[in-house]
Parts: sequence; C-alpha cells; structure tokens
Amino acid sequence: MAKIYSSLSEIKSELQNNEITVEGLVKSYLGQIEKNAHLNAFNGVFGDEALQRAKEVDNRLKNGSAGKLAGMVIAIKDNICYKGHKVTASSKILSNFESIYSATIVERLLAEDAIIIGRCNCDEFAMGAANETSYFGPVKNYADHTKVSGGSSGGSAVAVQANMCHAAIGTDTGGSVRQPAAFCGTIGFKPTYGRISRHGLIAYASSFDQAGPITRSVEDAALLLEVMAGADEYDSTASAKPVPAYAAGLEKSTGKKKIAYLQESISSPGVDQEVKNVLSRTIDKLRAEGHSVTPIAFEYLDYLVPAYYILVTAEASSNLARYDGVHYGYRSPAATDLLSTYKRSRSEGFGKEVKRRIMLGTFVLSAGYYDAYYAKAQKMRRLIQEKTNQIFDEYDFILMPTAPGPAYNMGNVEADPVVSYLADIFTVQASLTGSPAISLPVGNNTDGLPLGLQLLAKHFNEQELLNFSKYFMELQ
Repeated sequence: MAKIYSSLSEIKSELQNNEITVEGLVKSYLGQIEKNAHLNAFNGVFGDEALQRAKEVDNRLKNGSAGKLAGMVIAIKDNICYKGHKVTASSKILSNFESIYSATIVERLLAEDAIIIGRCNCDEFAMGAANETSYFGPVKNYADHTKVSGGSSGGSAVAVQANMCHAAIGTDTGGSVRQPAAFCGTIGFKPTYGRISRHGLIAYASSFDQAGPITRSVEDAALLLEVMAGADEYDSTASAKPVPAYAAGLEKSTGKKKIAYLQESISSPGVDQEVKNVLSRTIDKLRAEGHSVTPIAFEYLDYLVPAYYILVTAEASSNLARYDGVHYGYRSPAATDLLSTYKRSRSEGFGKEVKRRIMLGTFVLSAGYYDAYYAKAQKMRRLIQEKTNQIFDEYDFILMPTAPGPAYNMGNVEADPVVSYLADIFTVQASLTGSPAISLPVGNNTDGLPLGLQLLAKHFNEQELLNFSKYFMELQ
C-alpha cells in the first residue's frame, strides 16, 4: 500500500527533504489505480502524461519556480473538460468525445503545478446519488465492495478513499460532492454558487452546478478552493468578489459559535440510528466546548426534494437538448433521416435515469403544467432561500447529517429510484439556496461504513466555514 498523506504540506515536507520525488509519487498512485481497478473509479488514466508532468514539476521544485500545488496529484470527474482528453460524463452519447478546450478550473489547477492523473467515473451526466447510472458500470465503495460509493462524484470520492490520488475534483448539483464524500470517509466541499467558474463543466442544471474538492484535510480543501475560485470572463455567473487566501487564513481558533441543527435529523424515523447517535454526540461535544447548539424546525423540509427535482429536471431537459446526434457525440448507425437521427441517437445514447429526468423536465416545462409545477417550484426555492437566510441572521452554521444513513447496497436505486431521490434530503438545501456546505467524516458505524456530518454557512462565508471545519475535525 502506498503511503497515505493527510495533506499536501506533508508531501511538500518530504519533497523538500528529498525523501520522495513527484515522479515517484505519481508511480505509487498509478500502482494503486492498477491494484484497485475492480473498484471502477476511473474512466481514463493519464499515466504517461502524468509521469512526464511529474518530471517537469520536480525540475521546477529544484529551481524554486514551482506553483503552490506542486506535489498534488489529483483526479477530475469525467464531466470536466480537459483539452485533448476524452470527456464523456459517463454516457454512451459522449463515449468517444475528446474535449477541444479545458475548463477554467483545469487551467487554474495546472497553472499551479497540480498533476491530473485521470478522469473519474460518475453517474451519467451527474444524474444519480449512487454512481450506478454510469454507462461504464457502477463504482464500488472501497470500505465494502457490496455498497455504493455515493453519487454523482462517486469515482472521485473512491479515488481519494482508496489512495489512488491525493485529492479529486467533483461537481455538486444536489449533493454530488458531499454525499459520496460522506459514504467514503473523505471531506467534500461545495462552495457558494458562483464562487468557482462553471466554464468547461458539462452542464446538468446550470443554476445549481458547482465544482468542489474531495480531500483528506480541510487545509487541502482550502488550498484547492483558493486556486479554483474567482471571476471568469467565460462564465457570467462566476462571482467577481475577490478570492481570499483561504489556506493562509485557516485558523483553528474560531471563538464560540451559534450553531443550529435540524431537529428532524434527530427525531425522524427515516434517519439511521447510528447517524442520529453520532450527531447527538457531536452536539454534546460542541456544547461542552462552550458553543451554543440549538434545535430548529425547518418548515419547508418536506418541499426540499420535490422543489429540487422539478427545477433540476427542467434545466436538464433544456441542457441535454444539444445531444441530438447531429452536432457531436454518438449518432445511431440505424438512423435514416433527420427525425430518426434525433430519436434513435437519443434513445440509444442516453441511459434510463437520464431519459427519466429529461422526460420529467420536459413535462414540468410543458404548456398547461409550467405554472402548476415549474413556476411553483421556483417560488418554493425563493421561500427556502429566505428561510435559510433568516436562520443565518441568527446562527453562524447549520449542522445536519450529510445523508440519512451510510452507503447502501448496490442495486437499491434500480429497484426504486425514489429511494435515491429521498436520500438527498439533507444535501439539497445548500444547493437550492446556493450556500456553501462541507461534509466532514465522523468515523465509521458498527459495520465499518463511513459516516459524515455536514455544515452550512451563509453565502461567501467559506473562510469561516473552513476555519470551523478544521476545529471540528480536531474535536473528533
């Protein structure tokens, strides 16, 4: 087993002392990828290229010109464009598509000497919470191969969990970085909507999608956020707010905080007992440390998942209209005219869950149903946002489980897709409101499966959220 480094600072220390080289590090991760191929975490590995870049970074380290991510070997989710490399969103419809440009975040990571070792498997077009909808097959949880990895960034989470790379980048639409991080015992961070450019991310739901890091330490999450964040002329929704030096500003001492927690997360029968127990213990620890931890009722809890799914399926049906068998991507060999090209290419190219969501989205946007569903969900989103902002007027953070339970058995979603939708109950609030949120590992249950708790903060309060997360991790 290759050595597990908890943070980039550990790697940098060994690099400075000539104990390791970046090239040697890449080789050890490539060995881990080969050894754990059965987990199906990667859709593509850039071995030769990563080794070549590692040699270049080693040289830059010698002459003192290396970037702040030198020594960090990362993987990217297979819906993030990287020029000259395949990007498929784990779909048959893009199975042989090669990107002609790089996402802004990829350019920023490479500019600071990160090494991208491969692209990670995910739910098809990021639609799923189990990483079972991928055209390339499901991703298995390293802790228990019969359990799901979580989704949609399951491959990214497992790549870090099984030490196949140091950190990974996922995308979070309704919890797709945080929930797999919780299932895999890693840290998953979703920044404020607009903090990181979406240019070069294959769109699922444009008013929700946000890239975020999956790491072993809060320090690395802060550093990756610092590198990726900031305005971008290619994305008008990217915030022009200045980017703080998140990593340098990371302080453990945060003073006494006011924390709200959803009382339903303790009282609801739908939440796993061991998740309730770990949440209760954490609340007791925080109170013992002098923080104010108060139960609150969120009156719109039952509307979170329905509002979320109406809005994201509507946006998905619009965003995925471009995959038509004409412009690029898969074209059915059985097509005979324009209409059959559209019909057959989309029918054969998209998987079951993607088709389900496109149809749902088209339905809620259709004449006669738009006001009944889509317009109502938009109003609900505004109410949820206002209620959440009211909570943040009084409290610093909201604490809740990341998921109602640990990783579940593979095949559950196929039997009943609604099970998977309801599993998003605790993650979609941050997505609907655009708030920053982080999932932090809090140990394993009695079966050895990782559990995670989640903290939400007000818009652009990433620094305070990261500071408290660092403290929270040391409290465990």
